[in-house]
Amino acid sequence: MSTSKGFTAGFRTLDTEVADRELPVKGELPGWLQGSLLRNGPARFEAGSGTGGRAFRHWFDGQAMLHRFSFGDGHVSYTNRYVDTPSSRTAREAGRIEYPEFATDPCRSLFGRFFSVFARRDVVNTNVNVTRFGDRFVAMTETPLPVEFDPETLATAGVVDYEDALKGHLTTAHPHQDPATGDLVNFMTHFSRRSEYRVYRQPSPGTRRELIARHPVARPGYMHSFAITGRYVVLAEFPLTVNPMSLLLSGRPFIENYRWEPAQGTRFIVFDRREGTVRGVYETAACFAFHHINAWEDEEDRGHLILDLCAYDDASAIDALYLDRLRAGRGVPVSYPTRYRIGLRSGRVGTERLADETMDLPRIDYARCNGRPYRYAYGVSARDGRDDDFINQLVKVDVMTGGTRTWCEEDCYPGEPVFVPAPDATAEDEGVLLSVVLDAAAQSSSLLVLDAGTLDVLARAQAPHIVPLGFHGLFTGRP
Repeated sequence: MSTSKGFTAGFRTLDTEVADRELPVKGELPGWLQGSLLRNGPARFEAGSGTGGRAFRHWFDGQAMLHRFSFGDGHVSYTNRYVDTPSSRTAREAGRIEYPEFATDPCRSLFGRFFSVFARRDVVNTNVNVTRFGDRFVAMTETPLPVEFDPETLATAGVVDYEDALKGHLTTAHPHQDPATGDLVNFMTHFSRRSEYRVYRQPSPGTRRELIARHPVARPGYMHSFAITGRYVVLAEFPLTVNPMSLLLSGRPFIENYRWEPAQGTRFIVFDRREGTVRGVYETAACFAFHHINAWEDEEDRGHLILDLCAYDDASAIDALYLDRLRAGRGVPVSYPTRYRIGLRSGRVGTERLADETMDLPRIDYARCNGRPYRYAYGVSARDGRDDDFINQLVKVDVMTGGTRTWCEEDCYPGEPVFVPAPDATAEDEGVLLSVVLDAAAQSSSLLVLDAGTLDVLARAQAPHIVPLGFHGLFTGRP
């Protein structure tokens, strides 16, 4: 196995933007694959042009860039464009870092920190995910201010203005669709002397949010995502928590105020969306996760709720993703697909590892299976469970049997695999996986199209430049 650490090329600033560039394709695309893959992720890691300016400190701090791979009649075209916000313009054009990020904070005074954390600012680096509000496409991050963009040109339209007074300081970039109504569901953390988790729905279309339930918390936890079932919302509160006052007074960047307290354990807070109440809080051993895979209510025993997530032993993955460590070629911790069986009446929580392969950035057949029993999950993985490299393979997990399939090539580093079901598919894994892959040896990136059933390569489309390693995206049938 190569030890070249070539993944460091995925953390270089990309200055180039292109529009509707047709890409060379090797192999054969399915004729039914018509539409666009929209991707989001950081692409500027220094202020100013080139690499001579002040650097952001963490992978999560890089300035947001959108990418679109469009499919039609066997062809693939590519567009990329920075999300246009005061933060990105200042970093790109003025060569300064003036706005706080996940682990980079330019504020030097108590006054400045107060307004950067607790006041509404129409400046957000929405570099994590993209989603749809009806016919509107938005880029999202962990502050509650999504930015709308044109899915055809990727041009920024502006910060979404909500029609309600619902307030919060931190949210997730992973909202869910209610399996029954299609409403968007998410939660916010409100920091104060009496902090709260606030679960809400957003009927589609529209920008009015409605509070479902709230839960007080003394030391809020850092939660990047959550799970939903037909009836419940589940927050996994890991023991990475913060005293809200330290966000004001410490002088440290946002995430560096959180503390790992493993003796607290992990708490699953289960909200009943029908009743608008907290069904219960259920405790298990300490763990950490960025991403949930799926959840559902056990049809054979309604007293149990099943929750699958990509579990790490602790929160050291956050520290491993500082840019100086990644650019030095240091490896990252690994997570495993793990099932938690929550006894809603008994209060007991059982734990089971679902496969021997590692997994993160998980995807499922969302429209068919979200909030329901399912069989297949797809994600990125580390070959042989090694933590001395970066994510270097794709994995498919059969969560019923523990069986796995993988795709990997030497010196290649794939991104999140987005599942696209075939039209009129009958099998859960009938479709394709789309993943942007960095080829470190060739110093290039390509869009990989795999058969989701077998993980055989169907086609590759060569990108015009290295696409920085990013986070999340979606496929839309809109061309």
